[in-house]
Amino acid sequence: MLEKLRDVEERFRRIEEKMATPEVYNDPAAVAKLSREQKELAPVVEAYRRYVRYQSDVEQARALLSDPEMKEMAEEEIASATRLMQETEHELKLLLLPRDPNDSKNVIVEIRGGVGGDESALFAADLFRMYSMYAERRRWKCEVTNVNETELGGIKEICFIIEGDGAYSYMKFESGVHRVQRVPDTEASGRIHTSTVTVAVMPEAEEVEFEINPADLQIDTFRSSGAGGQHVNKTESAIRITHIPTGIIVACQMERSQHQNREVAMRMLRSKLIEIKEREHLEKISDIKGEQMKIEWGSQIRSYVFMPYTLVKDHRTGYEVGNINAVMDGDLDGFINAYLKCASQGTLQK
Repeated sequence: MLEKLRDVEERFRRIEEKMATPEVYNDPAAVAKLSREQKELAPVVEAYRRYVRYQSDVEQARALLSDPEMKEMAEEEIASATRLMQETEHELKLLLLPRDPNDSKNVIVEIRGGVGGDESALFAADLFRMYSMYAERRRWKCEVTNVNETELGGIKEICFIIEGDGAYSYMKFESGVHRVQRVPDTEASGRIHTSTVTVAVMPEAEEVEFEINPADLQIDTFRSSGAGGQHVNKTESAIRITHIPTGIIVACQMERSQHQNREVAMRMLRSKLIEIKEREHLEKISDIKGEQMKIEWGSQIRSYVFMPYTLVKDHRTGYEVGNINAVMDGDLDGFINAYLKCASQGTLQK
Protein backbone atom coordinates (compact mmCIF):
# COMPACT_ATOMS: atom_id res chain seq x y z
CA MET A 1 0.00 0.00 0.00
CA LEU A 2 2.81 2.40 0.87
CA GLU A 3 4.43 1.90 -2.52
CA LYS A 4 1.14 2.72 -4.22
CA LEU A 5 0.80 5.82 -2.04
CA ARG A 6 4.28 6.99 -2.99
CA ASP A 7 3.28 6.70 -6.64
CA VAL A 8 0.10 8.71 -5.95
CA GLU A 9 2.13 11.43 -4.21
CA GLU A 10 4.54 11.60 -7.12
CA ARG A 11 1.66 11.92 -9.58
CA PHE A 12 0.18 14.69 -7.42
CA ARG A 13 3.52 16.50 -7.36
CA ARG A 14 3.81 16.33 -11.18
CA ILE A 15 0.30 17.75 -11.55
CA GLU A 16 1.23 20.62 -9.22
CA GLU A 17 4.25 21.36 -11.36
CA LYS A 18 2.18 21.39 -14.55
CA MET A 19 -0.47 23.61 -13.00
CA ALA A 20 2.28 26.07 -12.07
CA THR A 21 3.37 26.54 -15.70
CA PRO A 22 1.63 29.34 -17.67
CA GLU A 23 1.63 27.30 -20.90
CA VAL A 24 -0.86 24.73 -19.60
CA TYR A 25 -3.59 27.37 -19.41
CA ASN A 26 -3.59 27.67 -23.20
CA ASP A 27 -5.58 24.41 -23.20
CA PRO A 28 -8.71 24.82 -21.01
CA ALA A 29 -9.68 21.17 -21.44
CA ALA A 30 -6.28 20.02 -20.16
CA VAL A 31 -6.52 22.38 -17.20
CA ALA A 32 -9.99 21.06 -16.32
CA LYS A 33 -8.73 17.46 -16.49
CA LEU A 34 -5.69 18.19 -14.33
CA SER A 35 -7.81 20.10 -11.80
CA ARG A 36 -10.24 17.18 -11.47
CA GLU A 37 -7.39 14.71 -10.96
CA GLN A 38 -5.67 17.01 -8.48
CA LYS A 39 -8.89 17.32 -6.50
CA GLU A 40 -9.38 13.54 -6.44
CA LEU A 41 -5.80 12.84 -5.33
CA ALA A 42 -5.56 15.61 -2.73
CA PRO A 43 -7.32 13.75 0.16
CA VAL A 44 -5.14 10.66 -0.41
CA VAL A 45 -1.91 12.66 -0.52
CA GLU A 46 -2.84 14.71 2.54
CA ALA A 47 -3.58 11.53 4.55
CA TYR A 48 -0.40 9.83 3.30
CA ARG A 49 1.75 12.79 4.34
CA ARG A 50 0.15 12.70 7.80
CA TYR A 51 0.92 8.97 8.01
CA VAL A 52 4.59 9.59 7.12
CA ARG A 53 4.77 12.38 9.71
CA TYR A 54 3.38 10.12 12.47
CA GLN A 55 5.79 7.37 11.38
CA SER A 56 8.68 9.81 11.74
CA ASP A 57 7.41 10.84 15.19
CA VAL A 58 7.49 7.19 16.31
CA GLU A 59 11.06 6.70 15.05
CA GLN A 60 12.29 9.87 16.75
CA ALA A 61 10.60 8.92 20.02
CA ARG A 62 12.13 5.44 19.94
CA ALA A 63 15.58 7.01 19.73
CA LEU A 64 14.89 8.60 23.13
CA LEU A 65 13.94 5.38 24.93
CA SER A 66 17.53 4.77 26.04
CA ASP A 67 17.54 8.05 27.96
CA PRO A 68 16.06 7.38 31.46
CA GLU A 69 14.92 10.99 31.81
CA MET A 70 13.12 10.96 28.45
CA LYS A 71 11.81 7.38 28.48
CA GLU A 72 8.34 8.08 29.93
CA MET A 73 7.70 10.99 27.57
CA ALA A 74 8.99 8.94 24.61
CA GLU A 75 6.65 6.05 25.44
CA GLU A 76 3.68 8.40 25.56
CA GLU A 77 4.71 9.91 22.22
CA ILE A 78 5.09 6.45 20.67
CA ALA A 79 1.64 5.37 21.90
CA SER A 80 -0.01 8.57 20.61
CA ALA A 81 1.73 8.56 17.22
CA THR A 82 1.07 4.82 16.76
CA ARG A 83 -2.65 5.33 17.41
CA LEU A 84 -2.74 8.17 14.88
CA MET A 85 -0.88 6.00 12.36
CA GLN A 86 -3.46 3.24 12.74
CA GLU A 87 -6.35 5.68 12.31
CA THR A 88 -4.73 7.21 9.25
CA GLU A 89 -3.99 3.77 7.78
CA HIS A 90 -7.69 2.94 8.04
CA GLU A 91 -8.55 6.27 6.40
CA LEU A 92 -6.11 5.53 3.56
CA LYS A 93 -7.61 2.09 2.96
CA LEU A 94 -11.01 3.71 2.53
CA LEU A 95 -9.61 6.39 0.22
CA LEU A 96 -7.96 3.75 -1.95
CA LEU A 97 -11.17 1.75 -2.48
CA PRO A 98 -12.19 1.59 -6.16
CA ARG A 99 -14.24 4.66 -6.98
CA ASP A 100 -17.78 4.41 -8.28
CA PRO A 101 -17.97 6.49 -11.49
CA ASN A 102 -21.15 8.06 -10.08
CA ASP A 103 -19.57 9.13 -6.77
CA SER A 104 -19.14 12.79 -7.74
CA LYS A 105 -22.75 13.18 -8.92
CA ASN A 106 -25.75 14.80 -7.29
CA VAL A 107 -28.41 12.45 -5.96
CA ILE A 108 -32.14 12.02 -6.32
CA VAL A 109 -33.74 10.68 -3.15
CA GLU A 110 -37.23 9.22 -2.81
CA ILE A 111 -38.78 8.51 0.59
CA ARG A 112 -42.06 6.61 0.83
CA GLY A 113 -44.15 5.59 3.80
CA GLY A 114 -44.41 1.81 4.15
CA VAL A 115 -46.08 -0.34 6.79
CA GLY A 116 -47.69 1.65 9.59
CA GLY A 117 -50.19 4.10 8.09
CA ASP A 118 -50.07 7.60 9.59
CA GLU A 119 -47.09 6.74 11.83
CA SER A 120 -45.12 5.60 8.77
CA ALA A 121 -45.88 8.92 7.07
CA LEU A 122 -44.76 10.83 10.16
CA PHE A 123 -41.48 8.92 10.25
CA ALA A 124 -40.99 9.56 6.51
CA ALA A 125 -41.17 13.28 7.37
CA ASP A 126 -38.60 12.72 10.13
CA LEU A 127 -36.24 10.97 7.71
CA PHE A 128 -36.57 13.81 5.22
CA ARG A 129 -35.64 16.25 7.98
CA MET A 130 -32.68 14.02 8.93
CA TYR A 131 -31.30 13.98 5.39
CA SER A 132 -31.94 17.71 4.97
CA MET A 133 -29.90 18.43 8.09
CA TYR A 134 -27.15 16.04 6.95
CA ALA A 135 -27.00 17.89 3.62
CA GLU A 136 -26.82 21.20 5.50
CA ARG A 137 -23.89 19.90 7.58
CA ARG A 138 -22.03 19.16 4.35
CA ARG A 139 -23.09 22.46 2.80
CA TRP A 140 -25.04 20.71 0.07
CA LYS A 141 -28.18 22.11 -1.51
CA CYS A 142 -31.43 20.21 -0.93
CA GLU A 143 -34.36 20.88 -3.28
CA VAL A 144 -37.78 19.22 -2.97
CA THR A 145 -39.31 18.38 -6.35
CA ASN A 146 -42.50 16.59 -5.33
CA VAL A 147 -44.26 15.87 -2.04
CA ASN A 148 -47.51 14.21 -0.98
CA GLU A 149 -48.31 15.28 2.58
CA THR A 150 -50.86 13.99 5.09
CA GLU A 151 -53.24 16.02 7.24
CA LEU A 152 -51.22 15.15 10.36
CA GLY A 153 -47.99 16.61 8.98
CA GLY A 154 -46.59 13.35 7.69
CA ILE A 155 -45.36 12.52 4.20
CA LYS A 156 -46.76 9.70 2.08
CA GLU A 157 -43.95 10.23 -0.42
CA ILE A 158 -41.36 12.88 -1.19
CA CYS A 159 -38.73 13.27 -3.88
CA PHE A 160 -35.82 15.68 -3.55
CA ILE A 161 -32.48 16.41 -5.18
CA ILE A 162 -29.29 16.90 -3.18
CA GLU A 163 -26.63 18.86 -5.03
CA GLY A 164 -23.09 18.85 -3.70
CA ASP A 165 -19.57 17.60 -4.26
CA GLY A 166 -19.49 13.82 -3.78
CA ALA A 167 -23.13 13.65 -2.67
CA TYR A 168 -23.70 10.20 -4.18
CA SER A 169 -20.52 8.77 -2.62
CA TYR A 170 -22.02 9.40 0.83
CA MET A 171 -25.75 8.99 0.24
CA LYS A 172 -25.75 5.80 -1.84
CA PHE A 173 -25.63 3.58 1.26
CA GLU A 174 -28.98 4.91 2.52
CA SER A 175 -31.15 2.96 0.06
CA GLY A 176 -33.34 0.37 1.73
CA VAL A 177 -36.00 -0.13 4.39
CA HIS A 178 -35.76 1.97 7.56
CA ARG A 179 -37.68 0.63 10.58
CA VAL A 180 -38.88 2.71 13.52
CA GLN A 181 -40.16 1.58 16.94
CA ARG A 182 -41.81 4.22 19.11
CA VAL A 183 -45.06 5.50 20.61
CA PRO A 184 -46.67 7.60 17.84
CA ASP A 185 -48.22 10.99 18.50
CA THR A 186 -51.40 9.46 17.10
CA GLU A 187 -51.48 6.74 19.79
CA ALA A 188 -53.59 7.76 22.79
CA SER A 189 -53.03 4.58 24.80
CA GLY A 190 -49.23 4.79 24.74
CA ARG A 191 -48.68 1.52 22.85
CA ILE A 192 -45.38 1.08 21.00
CA HIS A 193 -45.78 0.79 17.22
CA THR A 194 -43.39 -0.53 14.60
CA SER A 195 -43.44 1.09 11.16
CA THR A 196 -41.28 1.12 8.05
CA VAL A 197 -40.22 3.66 5.44
CA THR A 198 -38.43 3.00 2.16
CA VAL A 199 -35.59 5.17 0.90
CA ALA A 200 -34.23 5.05 -2.66
CA VAL A 201 -31.08 6.94 -3.68
CA MET A 202 -30.09 7.37 -7.34
CA PRO A 203 -27.24 9.27 -8.99
CA GLU A 204 -28.55 12.13 -11.08
CA ALA A 205 -28.11 11.37 -14.78
CA GLU A 206 -27.01 13.92 -17.32
CA GLU A 207 -28.91 14.36 -20.56
CA VAL A 208 -25.95 13.21 -22.66
CA GLU A 209 -25.87 9.89 -20.79
CA PHE A 210 -29.30 8.70 -21.78
CA GLU A 211 -31.71 9.51 -24.59
CA ILE A 212 -35.45 9.06 -24.10
CA ASN A 213 -37.83 8.75 -27.04
CA PRO A 214 -40.48 11.52 -26.72
CA ALA A 215 -43.06 9.14 -28.20
CA ASP A 216 -42.67 6.96 -25.09
CA LEU A 217 -43.84 9.76 -22.78
CA GLN A 218 -47.27 10.77 -21.53
CA ILE A 219 -47.08 14.25 -20.03
CA ASP A 220 -49.87 15.62 -17.82
CA THR A 221 -50.19 18.93 -16.02
CA PHE A 222 -51.88 19.54 -12.68
CA ARG A 223 -52.09 22.16 -9.98
CA SER A 224 -49.43 22.21 -7.30
CA SER A 225 -50.40 21.33 -3.76
CA GLY A 226 -48.79 21.86 -0.37
CA ALA A 227 -46.44 24.65 0.69
CA GLY A 228 -45.50 27.17 -1.93
CA GLY A 229 -47.01 30.54 -1.16
CA GLN A 230 -49.43 32.49 -3.33
CA HIS A 231 -48.31 30.74 -6.50
CA VAL A 232 -49.75 27.38 -5.39
CA ASN A 233 -53.03 26.20 -7.00
CA LYS A 234 -53.39 29.24 -9.28
CA THR A 235 -51.81 27.68 -12.37
CA GLU A 236 -51.40 24.13 -13.66
CA SER A 237 -47.60 24.35 -13.60
CA ALA A 238 -46.97 20.94 -12.02
CA ILE A 239 -45.86 18.17 -14.38
CA ARG A 240 -46.41 14.41 -14.26
CA ILE A 241 -44.53 12.27 -16.77
CA THR A 242 -45.36 8.62 -17.41
CA HIS A 243 -42.80 6.49 -19.26
CA ILE A 244 -45.22 4.27 -21.18
CA PRO A 245 -42.93 1.25 -21.87
CA THR A 246 -42.08 0.78 -18.17
CA GLY A 247 -44.99 2.45 -16.36
CA ILE A 248 -42.58 4.60 -14.33
CA ILE A 249 -44.14 7.87 -13.17
CA VAL A 250 -42.30 10.99 -12.02
CA ALA A 251 -43.71 14.35 -10.99
CA CYS A 252 -42.43 17.81 -10.15
CA GLN A 253 -44.52 20.61 -8.69
CA MET A 254 -42.12 22.83 -6.77
CA GLU A 255 -40.71 25.05 -9.52
CA ARG A 256 -42.36 28.28 -10.66
CA SER A 257 -42.97 27.39 -14.27
CA GLN A 258 -44.23 24.42 -16.23
CA HIS A 259 -41.01 24.40 -18.25
CA GLN A 260 -38.85 24.20 -15.11
CA ASN A 261 -40.98 21.42 -13.63
CA ARG A 262 -40.78 19.45 -16.86
CA GLU A 263 -36.99 19.83 -16.94
CA VAL A 264 -36.62 18.56 -13.37
CA ALA A 265 -39.07 15.68 -13.97
CA MET A 266 -37.07 14.59 -17.01
CA ARG A 267 -33.88 14.58 -14.94
CA MET A 268 -35.59 12.32 -12.43
CA LEU A 269 -36.98 9.97 -15.09
CA ARG A 270 -33.63 9.69 -16.81
CA SER A 271 -31.95 8.80 -13.52
CA LYS A 272 -34.57 6.17 -12.67
CA LEU A 273 -34.28 4.46 -16.04
CA ILE A 274 -30.48 4.35 -15.87
CA GLU A 275 -30.61 3.00 -12.30
CA ILE A 276 -32.88 0.12 -13.35
CA LYS A 277 -30.92 -0.55 -16.51
CA GLU A 278 -27.65 -0.79 -14.59
CA ARG A 279 -29.16 -2.93 -11.82
CA GLU A 280 -30.57 -5.43 -14.31
CA HIS A 281 -27.49 -5.24 -16.59
CA LEU A 282 -29.69 -4.59 -19.57
CA GLU A 283 -28.32 -3.60 -22.98
CA LYS A 284 -31.14 -1.25 -23.92
CA ILE A 285 -33.99 0.50 -22.19
CA SER A 286 -36.59 -1.38 -24.21
CA ASP A 287 -35.67 -4.51 -22.24
CA ILE A 288 -37.07 -3.01 -19.03
CA LYS A 289 -40.57 -4.41 -18.69
CA GLY A 290 -42.71 -6.75 -16.62
CA GLU A 291 -41.19 -7.51 -13.22
CA GLN A 292 -38.03 -5.57 -14.05
CA MET A 293 -39.85 -2.26 -13.93
CA LYS A 294 -40.57 -2.77 -10.22
CA ILE A 295 -37.86 -1.09 -8.15
CA GLU A 296 -36.93 -3.29 -5.22
CA TRP A 297 -36.06 -0.92 -2.37
CA GLY A 298 -33.92 -3.51 -0.61
CA SER A 299 -34.22 -5.24 2.73
CA GLN A 300 -34.25 -3.60 6.14
CA ILE A 301 -30.98 -1.74 6.64
CA ARG A 302 -31.49 0.27 9.84
CA SER A 303 -33.65 0.36 12.96
CA TYR A 304 -34.53 3.46 14.97
CA VAL A 305 -35.73 2.57 18.48
CA PHE A 306 -37.23 5.40 20.55
CA MET A 307 -38.98 3.19 23.13
CA PRO A 308 -38.46 1.43 25.55
CA TYR A 309 -34.82 2.55 25.09
CA THR A 310 -33.05 4.69 22.49
CA LEU A 311 -30.90 3.08 19.82
CA VAL A 312 -30.13 3.38 16.13
CA LYS A 313 -28.57 0.27 14.61
CA ASP A 314 -27.41 -0.49 11.08
CA HIS A 315 -28.02 -4.17 10.38
CA ARG A 316 -25.45 -4.39 7.58
CA THR A 317 -22.50 -3.30 9.72
CA GLY A 318 -23.63 -3.81 13.31
CA TYR A 319 -22.79 -0.17 14.05
CA GLU A 320 -25.10 1.37 16.64
CA VAL A 321 -25.46 4.54 18.70
CA GLY A 322 -27.69 5.43 21.64
CA ASN A 323 -27.98 9.15 20.89
CA ILE A 324 -30.98 8.89 18.58
CA ASN A 325 -31.66 12.64 18.69
CA ALA A 326 -28.23 13.39 17.20
CA VAL A 327 -28.89 10.91 14.38
CA MET A 328 -32.28 12.43 13.62
CA ASP A 329 -30.54 15.83 13.53
CA GLY A 330 -28.34 14.60 10.67
CA ASP A 331 -25.36 13.00 12.41
CA LEU A 332 -24.89 10.13 9.93
CA ASP A 333 -21.12 10.07 9.44
CA GLY A 334 -20.63 7.19 11.90
CA PHE A 335 -22.98 4.95 9.91
CA ILE A 336 -21.42 5.89 6.59
CA ASN A 337 -17.86 5.35 7.83
CA ALA A 338 -18.83 2.01 9.36
CA TYR A 339 -20.31 0.91 6.04
CA LEU A 340 -17.14 1.91 4.17
CA LYS A 341 -14.97 0.06 6.69
CA CYS A 342 -17.02 -3.15 6.45
CA ALA A 343 -17.13 -2.87 2.65
CA SER A 344 -13.33 -2.59 2.53
CA GLN A 345 -12.98 -5.64 4.82
CA GLY A 346 -15.72 -7.69 3.13
CA THR A 347 -17.66 -8.05 6.40
CA LEU A 348 -21.03 -6.57 5.41
CA GLN A 349 -24.02 -8.55 6.66
CA LYS A 350 -26.43 -9.77 4.00
